[in-house]
Amino acid sequence: MIINFKRVPKHIGIIPDGNRRWALNNGFNKQDGYDYGIDPGFKLYELCLELGVEELTLYGFTQDNTKRPAIQTKAFQKACVDAVEKLANRDADLLVVGNTSSPLFPKELIPYTKRVKFGKGLIKVNFLVNYGWNWDLNYTLKNKAFEGDWSHDSLIKSIASSDISRMDLIVRWGGRRRLSGFLPVQSIYADFFIVDDLWPDFKPEQFYNALNWYQDQDITLGG
Repeated sequence: MIINFKRVPKHIGIIPDGNRRWALNNGFNKQDGYDYGIDPGFKLYELCLELGVEELTLYGFTQDNTKRPAIQTKAFQKACVDAVEKLANRDADLLVVGNTSSPLFPKELIPYTKRVKFGKGLIKVNFLVNYGWNWDLNYTLKNKAFEGDWSHDSLIKSIASSDISRMDLIVRWGGRRRLSGFLPVQSIYADFFIVDDLWPDFKPEQFYNALNWYQDQDITLGG
């Protein structure tokens, strides 16, 4: 059952945390949790489509995450590739953003570092893979040899994630109260809601709770 909300965020960011903790709680190895994080993402995708959300950004894995044991790194790399291959059968405009110059970026995802339309392209979906906030903000200096006007607008338009719009609402599963480097430019005025449940335990009610909370927020963008 889809609830009608008076105000639906145009762009929602998702931090799907708690996969490893969920795996241990359910008798699996840590690396097994990532695979169980794929289906919740598609349940959320369906809800966003029905609600009319225009843009959805999901945190895949960060450059810092790659410091984890190799067996875990390979598991979340595979989960990201599997998720994109599954999305290819849906309706979305996909953009993968991350450091492709690193060997830890899945080569299978390079074609999607330019926005690709699947089906009817009903919703923009951004997927952060091997993403780092420092890499994002320094992209201009390292890759474009930026010269000229260093005004706010010029710089923002040339960061690595420049094709991702400002987020209205960020929802983090797993109970942690931190952004973990999640798109620092686009999150600047986002409202931030925490779900204590672990990501593989996703339920629509958790998402609806975030949207209900969002209805009462004073959206001023600093004004």
